[in-house]
Amino acid sequence: MIVTKVEPVSKNRYKVEVDGEFAFVLYRRELSHYQIREECEVSEESFEQIKKEVIIKRAKLRAMHLLNDMDRTESQLRTKLRQSCYTEDVVEAALAYVKSFGYIDDLDYAKRYIQNRQNQKSKRELYAQLVGKGIERELIELAMEECYTGEDDEIEAIRRLAAKRKYHFRDATREEQQKQMAYFMRKGFSYENIRRALEAEEVYW
Repeated sequence: MIVTKVEPVSKNRYKVEVDGEFAFVLYRRELSHYQIREECEVSEESFEQIKKEVIIKRAKLRAMHLLNDMDRTESQLRTKLRQSCYTEDVVEAALAYVKSFGYIDDLDYAKRYIQNRQNQKSKRELYAQLVGKGIERELIELAMEECYTGEDDEIEAIRRLAAKRKYHFRDATREEQQKQMAYFMRKGFSYENIRRALEAEEVYW
C-alpha cells in the first residue's frame, strides 16, 4: 500500500490518500508518529492499526458529541459523520457503537417527535417531516399507531391552531371560512376533521 497524497485541510489536519483513494484525516503529530508521507509504503497491519486506534475511536467520540449537542436520527448522524470526512466503514462502526448503548433509536425518536407536535400539526405533515429526517416509513407508521388513538387527536390539533391564529369560525364571512379551510387542508388535515373542529357547537375563540 502506497501513500499517494498527503494534503492539508487545515493548519494541523491532513487528508491522506492510499493507493489513490481517500483513507482518513490525520493530525500533524499523527503523521509523524506513524511515519506517513507521500510515496511511502504502509503495511496492511499499520493501516488497520491507524483505522482502529485513531480514526474509529475519533469517529465514536464525534458521534457522541453530536448526540450530546442535539437529538438526531440515524440518517442525520450518518450524514454528519460523512461530512466530518470519515469513510463508510468508519461511519458504520461509529453508528454501531452508539446504537449498542441505545443512544440512537429511530422509533423512539419518531414517537417523541409526534407526541411533541401532534397538537399542532397534522399526521400527514408529521409523516412528511419524519421521512425528511431519514426515518424508515415502517417505523413512522408504527410510531403513528402508538401515538394516535383516534380522529379526535387531529381535531384537537386543528382547534389549537385556530386558537393560535385567533380565528372565529362563526363570526367569519363565507370567504374567510373558505380561506381557513384551505389553510388547514394545506397543512394536511382532512376536510371532515377540519369541518368537525371548526363547526363544533362549543368552539368559540
